[in-house]
Amino acid sequence: MINRCFIVVAAAAILFGCTITQNVKPVKAGNIGLICIENNQKVLMDGFLPELEDLVRLRGHETMHYTGSTPAGCSHTLKYTANWHWDMAMYLSYAKLDVYQGSKSVGNAIYDARSGGANMNKFGSTRSKIAPLVAQLFP
Repeated sequence: MINRCFIVVAAAAILFGCTITQNVKPVKAGNIGLICIENNQKVLMDGFLPELEDLVRLRGHETMHYTGSTPAGCSHTLKYTANWHWDMAMYLSYAKLDVYQGSKSVGNAIYDARSGGANMNKFGSTRSKIAPLVAQLFP
């Protein structure tokens, strides 16, 4: 009996420890002009910024990316961070997108597979992981 309980508890711990979460606080519809995306040079995946910029454009918004000070003419800025891990292949383990209007936070989105463990859904293209975030962030 004790062995069965242990097996059930261990199986539950493994299953619940294999979660991938997505949380989004959408940007309210309104007057969104040029969205300037800050190039995060700490993100070491060359394709992340172009993918992000393309996905925001597909939502109908004009974008440009920049390094350093925010350019004039940006109605909103988007700042991001992203990390990858290795487990049989590289996969996006964490991404956070923050949207600001001036200095005020107006939306954010988080993809978190750091507790993904044995969850095979953690594998896949970066685009397939961030596209749903961008779609919800800019409805």
